[in-house]
Amino acid sequence: MNAPPSFESFLLLEGEKKLTIEKDTKVPNAASFVILKEDHTLGNALRAQLLRDPKVTFAGYRIPHPLEYQLIIRVQTTPDYTPQEAFSNAITDLSSEVSLLEERFKQAIQDKRENE
Repeated sequence: MNAPPSFESFLLLEGEKKLTIEKDTKVPNAASFVILKEDHTLGNALRAQLLRDPKVTFAGYRIPHPLEYQLIIRVQTTPDYTPQEAFSNAITDLSSEVSLLEERFKQAIQDKRENE
């Protein structure tokens, strides 16, 4: 079978960097963020979070090939805001939302157990 080993879809191999940034030379205030070993789950969540920022003019992602375990997120911002700032803020906000969701979920489980 020609499929790569399954561990390659989630383990970083020696020398691989999780995140690399490629600035766009043709479009001002634009960059692509290449994230290894991630899929549509993170791509769509980050894209949606980026688009909530009013200073982000474009955010999109793609997976180049199903057997290449990388996610490419492209971000374009207003002139007074860098794509790196937008990306960093989106990750921070998304992390806060996930923490809040986890907290509410645990509280709901506890409330359910107390009412039984």
